[in-house]
Amino acid sequence: MRNFARRAATLALAATALAAPMTGTAQAAPATLYAPSALVLTVGHGETATGVTPERAVTLSCAPRPSGTHPDPVSACAELRRVGGDFTALESESGIVCTRQYDPVVVTVDGVWQGRRVSYERTFANECVMNASATSVYAF
Repeated sequence: MRNFARRAATLALAATALAAPMTGTAQAAPATLYAPSALVLTVGHGETATGVTPERAVTLSCAPRPSGTHPDPVSACAELRRVGGDFTALESESGIVCTRQYDPVVVTVDGVWQGRRVSYERTFANECVMNASATSVYAF
């Protein structure tokens, strides 16, 4: 009987010693299965974003669903998905004719697209050219 009690106590201590390192704080699981896609878009007058105060700014989140302060996040996110988040590929043929007046407008995009850091800047000759050549992403 003494051997049985000794073995039981030894097994209990061994189990406690082995299980102790397995206890602890659990790792936090990701809140979502989607890679983050959250952007801040700005527009201001000037040739480059350096030294230009943005006149308008909106937020655009595309995952898990389109949202943000952008006036049409559903269309903007759909267009960005279509081009794989490549802002240089956002060109459309609108047929709008603009004057050749030079009043530069700079658009900036900063944030994350599908988990990848994004920083983009583009200067248009004037606001009409921006509205005519860009898609709904810049329509804010």
